Amino acid sequence: TKGIFFLFLLSLLATCAVRGIFMDKLATKKLCADEECVYTISLAKAQDDYNAPDCRFINIKKGQQIYVYSKLVKENEAGEFWAGSVYGEHYEEEMGIVGYFPSNLVKEQHVYQEATKEIPTT
Repeated sequence: TKGIFFLFLLSLLATCAVRGIFMDKLATKKLCADEECVYTISLAKAQDDYNAPDCRFINIKKGQQIYVYSKLVKENEAGEFWAGSVYGEHYEEEMGIVGYFPSNLVKEQHVYQEATKEIPTT
């Protein structure tokens, strides 16, 4: 019976791995300050809370400061998203995590460098 149970678990695991979750691309291009998208474009302040719908996004709370590293080039009817990381003394669990968030929920406080490099997303 252990062998049958093991085979059952193995087949279940294989089925889950094959199916996976496919997520649509948010955009095919992004704007960055440099070719590697490592330099900070701007510092923005969250105007409202945002709960991330999946692992590509970050949670933000109203009032948080966010370093912006790239801005997705809007396509068709898609929303406009930026990539960044939360900065602040509160919500340490979110600090250092880079993810997307809707650009309409933040207000840029300071622009460090213009996002002039158009780069394909991966």
